Amino acid sequence: MASDESYNYVYKVVLIGESGVGKSNLLSRFTKNEFNHDSRTTIGVEFSTRTVQMNNFTIKAQIWDTAGLERYRAITSAYYRGAVGALLVYDITKHLTYESADRWLKELFEHGDPHIVIMLVGNKTDLDTLRTVPTEEAKDFAEKRGLMFIETSALDSTNVEEAFNDILTAIHKKVNSREVTRGSISAVTLSSPIGPIGEAQQESSGCCKGS
Repeated sequence: MASDESYNYVYKVVLIGESGVGKSNLLSRFTKNEFNHDSRTTIGVEFSTRTVQMNNFTIKAQIWDTAGLERYRAITSAYYRGAVGALLVYDITKHLTYESADRWLKELFEHGDPHIVIMLVGNKTDLDTLRTVPTEEAKDFAEKRGLMFIETSALDSTNVEEAFNDILTAIHKKVNSREVTRGSISAVTLSSPIGPIGEAQQESSGCCKGS
């Protein structure tokens, strides 16, 4: 774990999807390597952080979890503000949680950055014998909508590291590419990289502080 003084970027990633799909456990597995078998829904918004090394940069991932707000269908735009990535999570054993993906995408596009990196995540692969959402169907859905895709298990840690690392890699690539114009994707830069990209990120560095 890097110290607070030694990271270059802060990327805010939000977890969205129906209640009970395992968002909170994906968060705790990635940031604390913990799994909570008590499935009671927490009300409010929670976030945890984890620092990861990527190439020559150190990135602090700030992962936000709706923690029950989704049942009220009133997640505020403040939740999405400053987010550069989103994990849209469904439960592979509950087809209804997968069917709601389009609705979540609509909400994300209404409130989030137009260039946000989105990954569709089929969680609970440890329950594969109870699967109701075929992998190929979900993969095809993701491809048609330009989303990244992965299946995970927060319970046994399958692909959890890969999911977060892959989306952070994609975010970092997009933030630092000419594809994203100045100010269109928000990222906090704490060091001072040389060149126009560093300048652009420093200008937008206040975006996530109050969200």
